[in-house]
Amino acid sequence: MTMNFNTTNGTFRQLLGNGLSYRVPPFQRDYSWTDDEWEDLWQDVLALFEADPEPAHYMGYLVLQSSDSKHFEIIDGQQRITTISVMILAGLAYLQDLVDAGLDAQNNLRRKEQFQNSYIGYMDPVTLVPRTKLELNRHNNRFYQTYLVPLDKMPQRGLHASEHQLRKAFYWFKTSCKQRFGSQENSGQAFARMLDSLVDKLFFTVITVTDELNAFKVFETLNARGVRLSSTDLLKNYLFSLVAKDDEHEISLKHLEARWERIVDLLGSESFPEFLRVFWNSSHKLVRKADLFKTIRRQITSKAEAFELVRQLDHSAEVYAMLRDPMHSSWQADERQSLQLLMMFNTRQPLAMLMACYRQFAETNRSDFERILRAISVISLRYNVICNKQANEQERVYNEVARAVTGGVFTDVAAVLRAMDDIYPNDAEFFASFAAKEMKTTNTRNKKVVRYILFALEKQRSGQDFDFESSSYNLEHILPENPSDEWNHMNESQQDRCIYRLGNMTPMGTRDNKNIGNVGYEKKRDVLATSQFQITKAVAEHNDRWDESRIDSRQKNLAKLAVTVWKL
Repeated sequence: MTMNFNTTNGTFRQLLGNGLSYRVPPFQRDYSWTDDEWEDLWQDVLALFEADPEPAHYMGYLVLQSSDSKHFEIIDGQQRITTISVMILAGLAYLQDLVDAGLDAQNNLRRKEQFQNSYIGYMDPVTLVPRTKLELNRHNNRFYQTYLVPLDKMPQRGLHASEHQLRKAFYWFKTSCKQRFGSQENSGQAFARMLDSLVDKLFFTVITVTDELNAFKVFETLNARGVRLSSTDLLKNYLFSLVAKDDEHEISLKHLEARWERIVDLLGSESFPEFLRVFWNSSHKLVRKADLFKTIRRQITSKAEAFELVRQLDHSAEVYAMLRDPMHSSWQADERQSLQLLMMFNTRQPLAMLMACYRQFAETNRSDFERILRAISVISLRYNVICNKQANEQERVYNEVARAVTGGVFTDVAAVLRAMDDIYPNDAEFFASFAAKEMKTTNTRNKKVVRYILFALEKQRSGQDFDFESSSYNLEHILPENPSDEWNHMNESQQDRCIYRLGNMTPMGTRDNKNIGNVGYEKKRDVLATSQFQITKAVAEHNDRWDESRIDSRQKNLAKLAVTVWKL
């Protein structure tokens, strides 16, 4: 599919000052900025007019949708555009106060009218209805058009929370203008000079797309802060428009909105796109992130289907939140442990399958679900952590299992486990990969995984279950990360190859680990020999020297042990 969008840099004057109109889609999120964001914006504005100022202030991405290049929907950037518009309206109210006080009244009235026409819109001379350049969403537009644009007296009661925020923003910026420019004869001129310059100094990267499919692709590829939220809004706009098209009543929309708010409140908008993909792939053919919106839009085309999708999302959101939170009170001890391992290994590929299995097994036979969880933690250690195999193939298998479980093809745990044979590296492959594995413990996650592996091997060898996360223990690199001259029997390339081999690392008490530092093996050996860990003590017992061949030999022995620990 061709990407029908173009990207330009544009100032606020170019955006709003040239006869174009902008509309926030009706079901987009309500206005939500608070005094923290207003203060940040105002300080950025003032900084543009200090001594030796920056020439401009970058306002980030603005994603617009238009089919005619005259009328635009604001897909992302509504909070910023709305706030700047409210700030300008507050400035117009400030100019009106100067007029009312008789301060350069005639000129200030002309200034106010000029700014109003340029950046807010004009008043129809016959109907006195404002023709505005900006239209807000269904919850905010009435307040914006009725009270803010005409600068009318605003009610304090009976407002939505977001209308209260618009009202507060208006008064916050009006107060800030008054504090900055005062109430003198030349105040209006000083304010006008600032505003006329400001609209050229605020600039955006404007991405204009032709339809929401392209908008969705833009969101999935941009890394700008806040953009990911809009892919959530985009789906909401689409689903809610299906309902609104067939239904004149607000009741259905309010019911849908309540469910939607509950989902987003539970997960947070950042997590929603990932949850949506996991949910979809738990019962449908595997969809890549980039194709998700297109696929849903193709399959969900009626009001009834939109309602059913949101209902299913509502029911599944809690399961997803639980799967992403091992400490959730619903989990039993063994389930919690397996989920913690998946988080530590950073494997997300099984989530859709786990969601399907939870729906199928958790309530009727909880032990079956626990067996599946444990199996996936073993597969993840073998496939993802040690063998480092392609995650794409793994995700395809998990998706096939998820669909078979959801469709009622797999009704028992044995069928699920058999179906995962293809992504379970056999003992020979696992042994070979483990025997050669190197893991850089400069990475915090890697260090935690290595500790977990070595402590699990210790438990298998000695039967003692040490807490691998306890600060009482450390990870000892026998050949140190920063070798002293006592390690010169190994050349630099040998050292580089060996430092982060699993065979070179072993658990040790924190105090002993600090005391021995990077001394030579002869001195370390005495400390290793007294360790409470059997796999550590064994290093001293079986090795009178420490070099690449001994590291290799020890790692093969650990690999034999690993085959018996991580086994289905």
